[in-house]
Amino acid sequence: MSTHAKRERLLLADLLEALGPEAPTLCEGWNTRDLAAHVVVRERRADAAGGILIKQLAPRLERVQTEFAEKPYEELILLIRTGPPRFSPFSLKQIDEASNTIEFYVHTEDVRRAQPDWTPRELDPVFQNALWSLLERSARLTGRGAPTGLVLRRPDGQTVVAHKGTPVVTATGEPSELLMFAYGRQQVADVELAGDKDAIAKLHETKQLGL
Repeated sequence: MSTHAKRERLLLADLLEALGPEAPTLCEGWNTRDLAAHVVVRERRADAAGGILIKQLAPRLERVQTEFAEKPYEELILLIRTGPPRFSPFSLKQIDEASNTIEFYVHTEDVRRAQPDWTPRELDPVFQNALWSLLERSARLTGRGAPTGLVLRRPDGQTVVAHKGTPVVTATGEPSELLMFAYGRQQVADVELAGDKDAIAKLHETKQLGL
């Protein structure tokens, strides 16, 4: 049975292929070639991927990612589409679903929403619930750098605290949009913010959300 992660992976690969290597993305300084290289390195070069979270390893990650970005674009797309090698933890369905559903959803939107003619996607309730479950687990990690208290709320009232503090800002939206907000894509996330005006402004402009 196809997983959410696999579906988003294939959607991202198709989108990258259709737009070509020079299209813009929401990731600052990256075009589609750079984003494709990032995805491949994350899955296939564990020796360098640690630089995503560990600052001391970031220079190595940058070097390896630059090397991969110099590969033929078609090869990068194929590597994304075919998925991780057998020896990778990401090859296990449970780990793939837990670790890659958000990764591929957010990066698909990074590409889609950077295009001038993008339109919102209609996501089914099952997928929205899956995204919410993943967001509940990751909210405190992605919100740890928030300059204010931050609560994420679904339209049905379910909430998760992303960052404790005062004043508190509450972001309300569908799980897919709350994910984009929590992962630092505030400018394109369709959420409603409630709380102190100055706190909202700080939260909307901060670059400290996400991983």
